[in-house]
Amino acid sequence: MAGRTPGHQDTTVIRIKERDEHTSRTLVCLGFCGGGTGPYHAWSTCLPADAALSAVCYPGREGRFAEPCATDWDELAADTTAAVLSAVDGPYVLFGHSMGGWMAFDVAARIERAGGPLPETLVVSSCNAPDRGLTPRDMFPARQDTDASLLDWMRANGLMPAHVLEDPDLQEMAVELMRADIQVRDTFRYTPGTTVSVPVQMLSATGDDVIEQDAGNQWRRVATGPYRHDVLPGGHFYTPDIWRELPVHIRALTGTPLGAPA
Repeated sequence: MAGRTPGHQDTTVIRIKERDEHTSRTLVCLGFCGGGTGPYHAWSTCLPADAALSAVCYPGREGRFAEPCATDWDELAADTTAAVLSAVDGPYVLFGHSMGGWMAFDVAARIERAGGPLPETLVVSSCNAPDRGLTPRDMFPARQDTDASLLDWMRANGLMPAHVLEDPDLQEMAVELMRADIQVRDTFRYTPGTTVSVPVQMLSATGDDVIEQDAGNQWRRVATGPYRHDVLPGGHFYTPDIWRELPVHIRALTGTPLGAPA
C-alpha cells in the first residue's frame, strides 16, 4: 500500500467524538458491505463520557472518493490495518459489523502478529465465524442481484439516507459502491490457525437470517481469550432503536468484564 500523505488521516480516520483529557478509550469502527462512516455518527450521543469515537473510511467513498476502491480482501485489510494503527493514540476497542466483523478480526490478528498495539476488546457484530470460510450464506447481498434488489436491500436496512433516495445519481453511486464491496468480500479466505488472544464480544440478533444459530459458539474457536456472546432484538442490523444505541451493549466501554452478569 502506498504511504499516507500529509492530511490523509483526516479522510481515512473520521474522529466523530474527539479524545480529550477525560478520555480513557476510543471506540474504532469499521464499515460493513456498502457502508461508510455515516451510520456510526449517531453513536456519539450514547457513549460514556470518557469514551471517544472514530470510524475508518474505506477507499472509494466519502473523503476518499477519488481513490480507487480496493479490489480484493487483502488489499482492503492492509489499508484498514494501517488506518487503525494511525487512529490509535491510547486504549481502544475495535468494532466491526457484518463484513466489518471479519475485517475487524483480520485487522486484530494482523496487529497481534506484528506485535502492535492491540485493542482492549474486539467486538464483532452480525457475522458468522471466519474460520468457516466464505459460504453462500455469507454472500448476501450477492453479486448476481439486480440493481433494484440491491437498492431494496439497502433501503430495507436503513442504509439509504433521504438525500440518496431522492437522487438517482446518488443511488447509482451507492449501488456501484455496494458491488465493489461485494467483490472484495467474495475474495475473503481464512488462513487456517488464525486466532486472536484479545477479549472478544460477539453481538447477534434474534431474527438475523444471515447468521447461523450456533455462530456464538463458532467464534470461540478463533477467540482464545475471554469471550462473550450477547443476543439482541431485530434482524441483520438489529432494530433501529437498538442500532442507534448499540454502544451501550459493548462491555468494554463501561469497563465491565465480559464474564460479569448482564
